[in-house]
Formats: sequence, structure tokens, C-alpha cells
Amino acid sequence: MSRPPKPVSVLESENKSHRTKAELQKRKDGEKSLLSGKPLSERPEVKSNPAAHKEFIRIKKILAAIDKNDAIYENVINRYCQIYAECLDFESKRDSFSKNIDELTDDKDNLIAEGKISLSSYYKMKHNMQNSIISLDRQVQSKRKMLFDIERDNAMTIAAALRNIPKKPDNNSNPLLDALNGD
Repeated sequence: MSRPPKPVSVLESENKSHRTKAELQKRKDGEKSLLSGKPLSERPEVKSNPAAHKEFIRIKKILAAIDKNDAIYENVINRYCQIYAECLDFESKRDSFSKNIDELTDDKDNLIAEGKISLSSYYKMKHNMQNSIISLDRQVQSKRKMLFDIERDNAMTIAAALRNIPKKPDNNSNPLLDALNGD
């Protein structure tokens, strides 16, 4: 799979593009036309969820720092925050089931001795709780995959951000002047 094209800002900072000034200007105009000029806004469902709201505020600050706080990214960022909150919710449910299994295991002898449950029903309950944990783990993993895909596509990962950094330092020296100066 080929690499996506570099933004004009990166090409200009590298100062070594094979593109003409007209091509760069057309590309710069095209990039500007993709932005709405309006800041990100938070959806009501994100605002009503404390975890999603907190994540939205955090990401909005980061995007503002790199001049990407534009409404064009609004749907993706809101969706990302919702998935993030859902992931946290599934993780807390999984922890709750784990604690319940621990309590059930600790009280096993007492519950059986008092006749509250039979040994077979104890194992059925434990098995059902373990299956619930496995199911929640699968859901958490699928949510994490969604989060990673969004992060990768929106330069929110280190690798995605590094693709936009110039690879070689600028060499602004003039070879003729270097030769005349004896360098």
C-alpha cells in the first residue's frame, strides 16, 4: 500500500518538492477547500456522557494545538469519544464480573454448607460469569480496534504523525559560496 501524499505545509518545510509553484498552490487551495473554518462541536450524546465529554475536551485541545480543530473532523472525533466511553464501560463491567467470581469462589464452601446452592449450580454460575467476562473481553477488543483505526486514520498515533515529518534536514547552503569560502 502506498503512502498518502504529504500536506503542502510539509512539502514547503522540506523545500525540495519536485512540484511546481502552480501545483503547490493548487494543492494548498484544495487542502483549504476541505476545511470548513468552523471549530469542532460536541454532540449532545457525547456531552451527556462524562467519560466521552472529558475525552472530547482533551482531543479538542490537542487538535487546536496542531491547527486541526475543524468541524470537518467533528463526526469522527465525536464517534471516537463515544467508542472510548463504551470501552471504559465494558471494562468496568468486566471488572465487576471478575470481583463477583472472586466473591463466589471465596464463599463457595459457606454457600454449599448452608444449602443455599448445590455444587453443580455453583459451577454453572461460575461458568456463566466466566463466559460473560469472555464476551465482554471480545467487545472491548473490537472497540479498541475501532479506536485504533480512527487514531491511525486521523494522525493520532505516533506512526501516522511521523509520516508527515520531513525525513532529511534542510540543506540551505549554497554550493558555490561553500566552494568560494573553502568549506
